[in-house]
Amino acid sequence: MEMRKRILTASFVSEASSLNYGEGIGNYSELKKLTRGNGQQYTFISRQALRYDIVRLGHELFGWNLQVVSKEKGTVQFRDDVTIQDSVEMDLFGYMKTEKGGSGLTRSAAVRLTHAISLEPYRNDLEFLTNKGMADRINEDANLANIETHMSFYTYTIAVDLENVGVDINDKRPVTLEKEERANRVLQLLEILRILNRNIRGRIENLSPVFAIGGIYPIPSPLFLGSIKLRSFGGRFEIDLAPLNEVMEMTLEVFGNVYKPKDDTKIGVRSGVFGNEDEIKKLSGATDINSFFEDLKAKVREFYGVNGK
Repeated sequence: MEMRKRILTASFVSEASSLNYGEGIGNYSELKKLTRGNGQQYTFISRQALRYDIVRLGHELFGWNLQVVSKEKGTVQFRDDVTIQDSVEMDLFGYMKTEKGGSGLTRSAAVRLTHAISLEPYRNDLEFLTNKGMADRINEDANLANIETHMSFYTYTIAVDLENVGVDINDKRPVTLEKEERANRVLQLLEILRILNRNIRGRIENLSPVFAIGGIYPIPSPLFLGSIKLRSFGGRFEIDLAPLNEVMEMTLEVFGNVYKPKDDTKIGVRSGVFGNEDEIKKLSGATDINSFFEDLKAKVREFYGVNGK
């Protein structure tokens, strides 16, 4: 059986601050957090929040159609008369269309996201806020608030089943898009990830990657998920390369072929961020962030058999 390379997966590291809040209590706003067995807490951005900003940028940059939902059936969901041909969002992230008295229609996501989890533990930092500037204008007392704040590196992973992008056999009107359009949708996604950002509480936070590792593989697995670790040495942060090397050097049997992920892995790193930048650049396929994305885009075009930019 042919060892077809169809799964695009990449893990990214970004540096940002206070990216996702929960409900909070009174005038206290709490960041979303996870607690590990070592007792330390790590803030995170939910995959739903990441998807929201990817779709937002898809609309702003590429005109993705967002007018594809309704509440006709009692809950907000994608409209029955809309297919993946009309909606890049439905194509990439899947959908469920309920049906009274039936199971409805479901199409799995071609693009899977993880939460973006901080690589540095939360240290109970707080920001004290007031609206003094406005209150002084009318000689009133200021209102007070406390919000948790956390500056950290964050990591998340994405996996794209390239064969399923632009194909939907589950809808009442099965759709298979032209290969040029299928490629274009993945290329747009990569461009969004390259400049991903988040608008939150009057701030704009940059989620553009400062480190990236991945490629297109015959293995349906997010290979580097959980393998990106941060360490501090000499007053600077470094990417721990040992677990990444272990993944790349794995020897796997795929459809009767001996395979190493290293053969298809590229790495991108932004200059001046990590203390072991020179070590990172010595790894197989290591280059700058822009070249990482351009290489992935070239492989996407090759997969779909299309040319052009």
